[in-house]
Amino acid sequence: MAYFRRTGATTFLATRHVGGAWDPGAQHVAPALGLLAHAVEVDRDRRRDDGLVIGRLAYDILGTVPVAEVEVAVDVVRPGRTIELVEATLAHGGRVVVRLRAWLLQPGDTRELAATPLAPIAPPDAHPAWDATSVWPGGFIESVEVRRVEVAPGRATSWVRSDLPLLAGEPVSDLASAARLLDIANGLTVRADPARVAFPNVDLTAHLARSPRGEWVGLDTSVTFGPGGLGITSSVLHDEHGPVGTLAQLLTVRPAG
Repeated sequence: MAYFRRTGATTFLATRHVGGAWDPGAQHVAPALGLLAHAVEVDRDRRRDDGLVIGRLAYDILGTVPVAEVEVAVDVVRPGRTIELVEATLAHGGRVVVRLRAWLLQPGDTRELAATPLAPIAPPDAHPAWDATSVWPGGFIESVEVRRVEVAPGRATSWVRSDLPLLAGEPVSDLASAARLLDIANGLTVRADPARVAFPNVDLTAHLARSPRGEWVGLDTSVTFGPGGLGITSSVLHDEHGPVGTLAQLLTVRPAG
């Protein structure tokens, strides 16, 4: 089983494992974000063979989508020899529900310059297992393994992985596999009980200093609620080799009643 099964050149059927956390009848957007990253890479490899790498994934989440068939389209917005801006969309019933803009950059050997002030986090085996279904419903949450150390509500370090592939019977890069998990960041350390306060994110942007490797995605996460109905979930992304980049999600904070 996988999160999606290909049904055509540009169409994919979501499985029950993408059931959402806010509404189990709608898709959790996390696997869809991975699907769009995969689509960008497939399109890149079809058009060129010079190894451009993805440095930014910027998603706008335009609405909800049922657990059903979706269609993906890819378009090069800004072509270039060493830098490209590529847009991918995910639609259902003719309505675009997620839009991705990805920057692809020419790689180079900068190992002598590589450095970061971003602090590493303890490895997965130093984080205790956490049952995310104790807070969140849905098929996607049931499908992931989470290890977490929570410092306080809204502040935690976590590791996440899933045994389910993004696509049935189709190879997927480590980056696309990681992208299928990134949107879980907003639910890893809740600042308020989701039964009392809704705080879905309307976007997700990941900036990458290098592509993640391996099955584990590490997240050093902080959640901020502002006084006027907005919030931000900010994470430093890790793999088991160290920091990879940063992640930000804009929240709409809506108390019940």
